[in-house]
Amino acid sequence: MSPAALSPRARSAALKRLATQQLDVLVIGGGVVGSGAALDAATRGLSVGLVEARDFASGTSSRSSKLVHGGLRYLEMLDFRLVAEALKERGLLMQRLAPHLVRPVPFLYPLTGLGWERWYAGAGVALYDAMSKASGYGEGMPVHQHLTRRGARKAFPSLRKDALVGAIRYYDAQVDDARHTMFLARTAATYGAAVASRTRVIGLVKESERVVGAEVIDLETGHRFEIRASQVINATGVWTDETQAMARERGQFKVRASKGIHLVVPRDRIRGETGLILRTENSVLFVIPWKRHWIIGTTDTDWELSKDHPAASSSDIDYLLEHVNRVLEVPLTRDDVEGVYAGLRPLLAGESEATSKLSREHAVAHSVPGLVVVAGGKYTTYRVMAADAVDEAVHGLETVLGRKVGECVTETVPLVGADGYQALWNQRRALATQSGLAINRVEHLLERYGSLVLEVLDLIAAEPDLREPLPGAEDYLMAEAVYAVTHEGARHLDDILTRRLRVSVETFDRGAAAAPYVADLVRGHLRWDSDQHTRELQHYLKRIEAERESQRQPDDHTADAARKGAADVVPVTRVGEEPAEQTETMENS
Repeated sequence: MSPAALSPRARSAALKRLATQQLDVLVIGGGVVGSGAALDAATRGLSVGLVEARDFASGTSSRSSKLVHGGLRYLEMLDFRLVAEALKERGLLMQRLAPHLVRPVPFLYPLTGLGWERWYAGAGVALYDAMSKASGYGEGMPVHQHLTRRGARKAFPSLRKDALVGAIRYYDAQVDDARHTMFLARTAATYGAAVASRTRVIGLVKESERVVGAEVIDLETGHRFEIRASQVINATGVWTDETQAMARERGQFKVRASKGIHLVVPRDRIRGETGLILRTENSVLFVIPWKRHWIIGTTDTDWELSKDHPAASSSDIDYLLEHVNRVLEVPLTRDDVEGVYAGLRPLLAGESEATSKLSREHAVAHSVPGLVVVAGGKYTTYRVMAADAVDEAVHGLETVLGRKVGECVTETVPLVGADGYQALWNQRRALATQSGLAINRVEHLLERYGSLVLEVLDLIAAEPDLREPLPGAEDYLMAEAVYAVTHEGARHLDDILTRRLRVSVETFDRGAAAAPYVADLVRGHLRWDSDQHTRELQHYLKRIEAERESQRQPDDHTADAARKGAADVVPVTRVGEEPAEQTETMENS
């Protein structure tokens, strides 16, 4: 099956289908769970629509710790079922579903006490490994090792000698969350789903007491229309309660937002070959290797302000620096921080005052006929959440369809780019010779696109200048910026620099130098006129400055106010649609 391209033309075609076709299932929310639900439903033979108000993964699903993990700390909470489920999903992603996107990463767990701590922590990590093997999908993951202090500092020379007496090295996995989510949406489109970003739900359509669709607005043109569907799935994460309120019915559960922030620093600021997992007063802190960078995070604090763009405050940044510097020989300073990003976890509200103690499990409800809601959970277990949501929708569908709907098959459906990936990896030297690229560039492309690398190389063959590094962001090729628009659904400059590429957090200028070059590269593909081109650049640069200003503020309220200094306005584009007046968006996920 040929992979679908999330091109401007494909979006226009998807919008026409959404406006005219009676769907079996409409999924609201283009994060990892919504995109996973669209793929699940499409691979059961259902007619499916997926709409997202902004860009795919623009909310929580692009702002995680980039880990696919079982949740080692949940063993200490005795949540064995959640850990077992997550470890199985980790193995599935690595071995079958997305081997081009998910790969092992080692971590050190420093030991600070004597005797009992090594036995206690060692028993937990041994159980973690055993549960991974028992899942049937743990063969590709190395098992843990006990290290002396000397061995630990050899693996991580930046550790202070007095910060540990030894360590345990274990393995988890990591993923570029935004790219993985986009690949889910693209795979759903490949199996027939009508997929459209920048399409905001502004109301749910009801007949009697039943939800039968949604009213939406195409934020690029201002055009409003209805989408009719037998079942609607609300997969909007931290916006679950707001979306549910459109049905004018009280939901069965509430979602509470927990803010987590991460810092990105250059790889040379910390000497180490593995990641670190450190205990804090409330949770754990990760130091994660990320290509030529480190990701340091996260916090876990209640958030009741703007859900559209959660802001990292100066105190958040100081908290992370203070905790990581407790174990580093050479402390990090603000000047070492390249990027900062903040996200919101959608946690099921409970009795606990601390969000770090709320459940990471998920819930599915069908409290309004025709409307299924799914919320909570962990990034790693998105496929299980999606399957549960579609199962619930199918209960209401089978009577309407008059036939049995197939069971979930996503456990055996690789994402686009997975098939043939290993063979192309083995052929990477030949690909380098054929394309004229250095082998490290080909490896970089393979780890981002899998077997779809051939489509990127086709762009370069057709336009050889695209093989050059992107000015201001030399880790990426010019071809990648173009491919983000022609195949990966990017509609705006921010989509490219923040989620298709990671320039906005991987460069000290947050992508300011690269932005004009990217805008020039893609303006023809998106049919931008000179005014549109200028608006895109201004919008991106204002966003950078608003984020910087928020990170200088002392607390959440002042940081939130500063971040709102850059309005989230989706400029008009003209990609096969009729021209329309510029529309200011009402932000949501």
